[in-house]
Amino acid sequence: MIPSRILVLGSLIFVGEAMFGLPFHIPRYFRATILEVFGLSNAQLGDLFAVYGVTATLAYFPGGPLADRFSARKLMAASLFATGIGGLYLSTIPGPLGMAVLYGYWGVTTILLFWAALIRTTREWGSASEQGRAFGLLDGGRGLVSAGLASLAVIAFGWFLPAEADSMTAGERMAALESVIHFYTAATLAAGILCWVSIPDRGGQRRPARVGAFSEIAQIVRAPRVWAQAMVVVCAYCGYKGLDNYSLYAVQVLDMSELDAARFTAAAAYIRPIAAVAAGLMADRFSARRVIGGFFIAMTISYGALSQIAPSPDFLHILYANIFVSYFAVIGLRGVYFALLEETRIPSDRTGTAVGLISVVGYTPEIFFGPISGRILDHSPGVTGHLNYFLFLAGISAVGVVIVLILTSLLKNDPKQPGR
Repeated sequence: MIPSRILVLGSLIFVGEAMFGLPFHIPRYFRATILEVFGLSNAQLGDLFAVYGVTATLAYFPGGPLADRFSARKLMAASLFATGIGGLYLSTIPGPLGMAVLYGYWGVTTILLFWAALIRTTREWGSASEQGRAFGLLDGGRGLVSAGLASLAVIAFGWFLPAEADSMTAGERMAALESVIHFYTAATLAAGILCWVSIPDRGGQRRPARVGAFSEIAQIVRAPRVWAQAMVVVCAYCGYKGLDNYSLYAVQVLDMSELDAARFTAAAAYIRPIAAVAAGLMADRFSARRVIGGFFIAMTISYGALSQIAPSPDFLHILYANIFVSYFAVIGLRGVYFALLEETRIPSDRTGTAVGLISVVGYTPEIFFGPISGRILDHSPGVTGHLNYFLFLAGISAVGVVIVLILTSLLKNDPKQPGR
């Protein structure tokens, strides 16, 4: 019999990743195919992500107090079922307007009742001295789930393709993509069932009259360290959004087929569990701030190198090395940036509210990153566009280094807890 604590973490890991399979995994691992089947440009796909980002941003903050008041199990299960229903609509291959409505819908279903509840439950799972480990295991496990689901999706995709993938017809491409959509829809609905049967129904905090009150929300909003943590998430999440274009880079720059590019990015996803867990262990040992700063420096260097090196047989090993470093650093950041909640001394009964505010700011790349990066790639198609794209990411990573220095200064100069 699986110990209850391990079962809870395992369930959080699976539902935490399955939730985002439909809106994000499919465009990430099958980017070139999505563009072809739906007839989209990079800019148009980026605009769909912006629609998602707008509705998600509106959902983050009210979702925080809800997570502090109500059962995480019920909130997350309802979100998963609602998101899975959207997958059924996606499988009909809707037009541009339908896709915009769908991504706006997903912005609400994946965030409002889900995100803060997931983070709150994970923080409660780990002790004060194990926050890096808790969030590292969460994101590392999510990475393993992501890679596993992607590998299975690639197999389903390949079933509908001819032996020579480059000779596929439009009908074969559409059938292959539909199989992927059905697979991720089933995984999302299954995650909703798992959540309902395995996550404890503990309800919210026992002080509903205080939690989420305007004065306490105001105290969180006024804390500079919370805003600095939010800006750390902004820079880190830009790096994560940047991974969505790696499959397109593989097709347009590394000359891979659509199937090989999907295999390449699915294989790269197996870096995530290693990077996230390693980052979590390092954060518990050395502090999350130091680890985050180190990863931002690594990203600045690797993206800078990718922005200057055009593909050629002599430099392929350098390209692949920097792709690996950037992927490892980006995932490491994701594994520990919420471990900062303990270092910034956010009271545990206000976790949801703080996560709501941090997420409203931190995940704004959902709004602006896709449209900007899509236009960078479309403005200079091919190699040049990708070089400019990596230069853009290098600049954002450098800003991340500066934000970590600012946060460190704030914590040294203001040892008081927010709201206390």
